Amino acid sequence: MEPNPGVARDIARIVHQETALIFERFDEMIAFEIGCAIRADALVEKQPIVVELRLWDRGLFYAALPGAAQFTAEWARRKLNSVRMFHKSSYRLALEQQRADRTFPPGYGLDPADYVLAGGAFPIRVRAVGVIGAISVSGLSQRADHECAVSALGAHLGKERSSLALDPE
Repeated sequence: MEPNPGVARDIARIVHQETALIFERFDEMIAFEIGCAIRADALVEKQPIVVELRLWDRGLFYAALPGAAQFTAEWARRKLNSVRMFHKSSYRLALEQQRADRTFPPGYGLDPADYVLAGGAFPIRVRAVGVIGAISVSGLSQRADHECAVSALGAHLGKERSSLALDPE
């Protein structure tokens, strides 16, 4: 079944985001700057989110804002795992799969306790290296979580926001 035109446009835009948001280098200080920028904006907007940036071998930044619950952190973790497995944005995975239960099909062999089809995690790519980690935002709608992560990465990389934003729903 082909996705509807809006979903197909979003998937194409996310593929563009994934190819545009590439770092020359990525380290603890960059993760901290990006995480702090998201946290500061979320505090002003009173958003109950969890933000996590990690390399595959360790966490680099974590913040849980007022109102964020333990299940919000679990969603962030499960989204990160999905990006780690497929090296794609978790929102792209969710749109490609279109599963109401937000679980991967049984044939994938992925435990729903550890993997989820929900937007908000985005791969961190380094030029000439590949995907080394991910950022995850959780606590808003999956589309808003995704947009928050992409906006912060784009701002840090000096990308024009309009060139990365998804079309309004």
